[in-house]
This record gives sequence, C-alpha cells and structure tokens, in this order.
Amino acid sequence: MRIDWFHFTPWSALAGGLLIGLSAAMFLLLNGRIAGISGIVGGMLQPGGGQGWRLAFVAGLLAAPWAWQLAHALPPVAIAASTPVLVVAGLLVGVGTRYASGCTSGHGVCGLSRGSPRSLAATAAFMGAGFAMVYITRHLLGA
Repeated sequence: MRIDWFHFTPWSALAGGLLIGLSAAMFLLLNGRIAGISGIVGGMLQPGGGQGWRLAFVAGLLAAPWAWQLAHALPPVAIAASTPVLVVAGLLVGVGTRYASGCTSGHGVCGLSRGSPRSLAATAAFMGAGFAMVYITRHLLGA
C-alpha cells in the first residue's frame, strides 16, 4: 500500500471529523434526536413527522458544499462506475439501512459515540460488507 502524499490532507480531515462530531452532539443535546440521515429523510416522507426541521437539516447538508466552495475550490469528482451500477448501489444502501434500522451516520457516528452495542454490530457489518465487496470487485472480478 502506498500513501498518496499529494492528496493526504490530515488537517482538513480532522477539522471535518470534529465538525461532524460537534454537530451530532449538539443535535442530540439540543433536540434529543440522533443525526441519522436515513431516519431524518425517511421521516420527511411520513405525515406529521416534523417535516420542517427535517427539510432544514437536509437543506443544510446540500448547501454545505456550496458554502465551502466560497472559500476553497472543491476537489474534482471522478466516478468510474456506470449509471446502472450506481442505481443498484444506491438501492442496496437503502435496503441495508432498512435492515440495520439506521445508516452509517446514525450507527457509525452517533451510535458508536454513545457506546451502543447494536451500533457497533451494525457498523462492523457495514464495514465488513464494504471491505468484502471491494476485495471481490478488484481482486476476484478484476473490475
């Protein structure tokens, strides 16, 4: 394994991680809710689910890259997968979040920080499945 020193950005990664942790903690302390994206977006589709704050949360997530771009250029994005592969991947993520009763933000960020055994199991399953898929795709299928 080689480290790509040109793209190695520990300070911005540390700052981003701190901001995610701080915002998740503030969201829990101020609202009594977990900042799990799948639960927040799923609640937008249910009547009487508090659509106002959910819409504001999602709008903030979508607006953040534009706000960052005012100070710094965004890195170029190159997606090497085809549209059908991306659609299937997105559907599999949706199915996985339903089976796990939450997503990586809810379990991985909020659940692990609370010491939840269920979140530890879910995050281990997410990561294990991801590692296995990368290994199969790159080393066994040669894609």
